[in-house]
Amino acid sequence: MDKSFYMSEAIKEAYKAYGKGETPIGAVIVRNGEIIARAHNLTETLNDPTAHAEILAIRKASDYLGGWRLINCDLYVTMEPCIMCSGAIVQSRIKKLIIGTKHIKNLNIEKQHEFKVDYFNTCNIDVTFDILKEECSDVLQKFFKELRKRQ
Repeated sequence: MDKSFYMSEAIKEAYKAYGKGETPIGAVIVRNGEIIARAHNLTETLNDPTAHAEILAIRKASDYLGGWRLINCDLYVTMEPCIMCSGAIVQSRIKKLIIGTKHIKNLNIEKQHEFKVDYFNTCNIDVTFDILKEECSDVLQKFFKELRKRQ
């Protein structure tokens, strides 16, 4: 399977979050060509600021594998991880990080982006951006456009 297939599975997770009124971000973790965990944002549903798609997927993969070291696992996520999730990704020993779309809206976020890319590179995590970028961006843009209308 190629990267587009796994990212499309992460996009399905993002739409699950969208349907719940959550920020539509989805993630899947793949090991040896098999999806071993999938998750989407549940921060509002669980009243938990750490319930990001990446964190939840890491927890599920750890349960599945019976340990916290996700060696030889790849994480597909629809939007660039936040600083918190970036730390969890490094700590979990994820091998490859495949990101649908970047999160760059202002100078502060641009600085965070540069920091995270450097952090991942320093920790020997192979990072790929822009897999199904348009599809990943579309669900986020749709969600925030609707959110602004309600406010």
